[in-house]
Amino acid sequence: MTKIGSGKVVLGLALGLVLLPAISSAQQTVIVIRHAERADGGAGATAGMTDKPVDPPLSAAGEARAAKLAAMLAETGVNAIFTTEFKRTQDTAKPLAAKLGLKSVTVSAKDTEGLIARIRKDHAKDIVLIVGHSNTVPDIVKAFTGKVITMRDEEYDAMFVLTPIAASMTLIRW
Repeated sequence: MTKIGSGKVVLGLALGLVLLPAISSAQQTVIVIRHAERADGGAGATAGMTDKPVDPPLSAAGEARAAKLAAMLAETGVNAIFTTEFKRTQDTAKPLAAKLGLKSVTVSAKDTEGLIARIRKDHAKDIVLIVGHSNTVPDIVKAFTGKVITMRDEEYDAMFVLTPIAASMTLIRW
């Protein structure tokens, strides 16, 4: 007999309850997260004396969070994953994409409107994971649900499970 931690059972039930209505009525579900922890310690860091943002990899904590994400979402039916051009979003999604045999689709972090339009057009009946940034996640959530959220620079544990047809949002801390 395999033991399952009570946290996994509760999370599984919560995700199941959130995703079940969307699956049974063939309505889109969008899961939105911020990338996992950065190796450079946080948002707003720049490379040397230039204004060019750095593109740091994930920290050890970030790699652990990415693995946790893969374990959490492996059985949810995710069939499309979107990341930005930055390594930290791609590396956050990589373990789940590998587990599911999917290739992440890269979109510009500056093209949130294009991302939303693409998901609405091409993935209307899919379960989609979007890995964004602290400054893009709020816009994505608002576009799909009309709900206004804020995200702190040090906030990496917020998972927003959205059902756009119902303009509903469930926040899961992971």
